[in-house]
Amino acid sequence: MDLLKELTETNGAPGFEKAIREIMKREISKTGATLMNDHIGSVFGEKHGSTNDGPKILLAGHMDEVGFMVSEVTEQGYLRFVPLGGWWSQVLLAQRVHVQTKSKTFTGVVGSKAPHILTPEERNRVYPMKEMFIDIGAKDKEQVKEWGIRVGDPILPICPFELMPDGDTILAKALDNRAGCYTALQVLEQLQNVTHPNTVYCGATVQEEVGLRGAITAPAIMEPDVAIALDVGVAEDGPGGNANKAKLGKGPLITFLDSSMIPHTGFRDLIIEVAEKHNIPYQVDVMLGGGTDAGKFHLFKKGIPSLVVGVAARYIHSHTSMISKSDLENSTKLLVELVKVLDKEKLHSLLDY
Repeated sequence: MDLLKELTETNGAPGFEKAIREIMKREISKTGATLMNDHIGSVFGEKHGSTNDGPKILLAGHMDEVGFMVSEVTEQGYLRFVPLGGWWSQVLLAQRVHVQTKSKTFTGVVGSKAPHILTPEERNRVYPMKEMFIDIGAKDKEQVKEWGIRVGDPILPICPFELMPDGDTILAKALDNRAGCYTALQVLEQLQNVTHPNTVYCGATVQEEVGLRGAITAPAIMEPDVAIALDVGVAEDGPGGNANKAKLGKGPLITFLDSSMIPHTGFRDLIIEVAEKHNIPYQVDVMLGGGTDAGKFHLFKKGIPSLVVGVAARYIHSHTSMISKSDLENSTKLLVELVKVLDKEKLHSLLDY
């Protein structure tokens, strides 16, 4: 789990993915794959199979995590901020954050009033993000300037990586979507010892959390025949959740519908066939409350058969989240088996309209 720990504990807000990209490049290079990138920061490794004319398969996580940006420095030295990605403001108060400058990282806390001085009206009020601030311990605006903190600097949550006592549950920040980055790297590593007929591109995009932006430019690198977004889905296995929805430890999620895409049904049926043939557990995800990079992948040029394969995650888009180690392992296994069977003949059948 050392690689996943490094990926999650390293900061990478949308538009500020450089540190994550360096990890991805390092790990891709270890496999002997050819590094490829677009011009806004997405990076992939190209790995050829046993033939040079087999299908081109894109497997992509996304490097960015939800975060914030400094929008104002008050005269008293407090920081106002705006979101980078989707946040529910009620998970923010009293949480610790990192404010990143070009040369140093500062720790701050999202300010909150002590309960002793709250009025009855304040106790029952939902605070909007625009009224919140970050306290970095500065005396005034001038001191903030001396420290090198500027409007535009990214702000990230703080949460150390931890494998929980059951040996399977992982707690960390940014599992959305360093889990996808990790899976892409694991697939690329395992393909070194596997015979398959394809050219595979494993890596990650940028700026997914602010509009699937890297997913628009990334396919231009390799012009894939099929694409799979590697992401997370919302687990609903906690108290008050839906017992029929995604759960930790029950296998990878295959998305049947989200707000950005109806997946290619033939491609969807193929991966289910692969999962069942190899006794790989899987879950079905149907959710209209979000989208993934596949929402842009499938619209590239004439269209690309696309899927979303991921893992269930609790508490995403907050300071911390949880996933299952076994779900990650089964996701990798499923994708490797899919790559082994997706040849020219199967691709032609998918495209036969």
